[in-house]
Amino acid sequence: MKQDAEFVAIDETRLENDTGYRYEYLAEFIGFDEHDVKLIHAAAGYLGPKIPALVEQTYEKLLSYDATARHFVPRQHGHAGDVPISLAELSADHAQVQFRKEHLLRYFMHIIGHAYNAKMANYLDMVGAMHTPKAGNQAIDVPLVQMNALMGLISHIITETLLGLDFDCETKQRTVLAFNKLLWIQNDLIGRHYQAS
Repeated sequence: MKQDAEFVAIDETRLENDTGYRYEYLAEFIGFDEHDVKLIHAAAGYLGPKIPALVEQTYEKLLSYDATARHFVPRQHGHAGDVPISLAELSADHAQVQFRKEHLLRYFMHIIGHAYNAKMANYLDMVGAMHTPKAGNQAIDVPLVQMNALMGLISHIITETLLGLDFDCETKQRTVLAFNKLLWIQNDLIGRHYQAS
């Protein structure tokens, strides 16, 4: 029988109010550590050249469903160019879609090339907030189910790409696991912005 169990004390209120604390808790709980970060950074030279293709693959899927494509019709925060009049006018080559593709490209570059610290925690959290009326354009309110679909797609695309790289089996497995942990943290930092106020 277990006696005198020692628990790691977690301030649950602070988890909801302190992004850095929440990130650190998730990383520790999941086991996302400096070894995982090194693996992600080490993969950058291999993944970097493939990122434009990953972006195109992601947007091909996003634009093939009305439930996801419709979110590219309203003016995107920071986009000063033309916007599509309707969903029927939307295409992969539209200036606003190109603008969003650039954001996703920068996101991929950010996660493979930057330090994992308080700035990264805030960046990952901002990625979650910007898809809701809490940040960016208040007309953009992407439902959580669509964000989960997107994150599942990104996880699949990254995993598939990593498995195709010419790494030794152990490094490949550890790199896939590192990205998997990271994307679960990202998914939480998206989902938190959908909690009822």
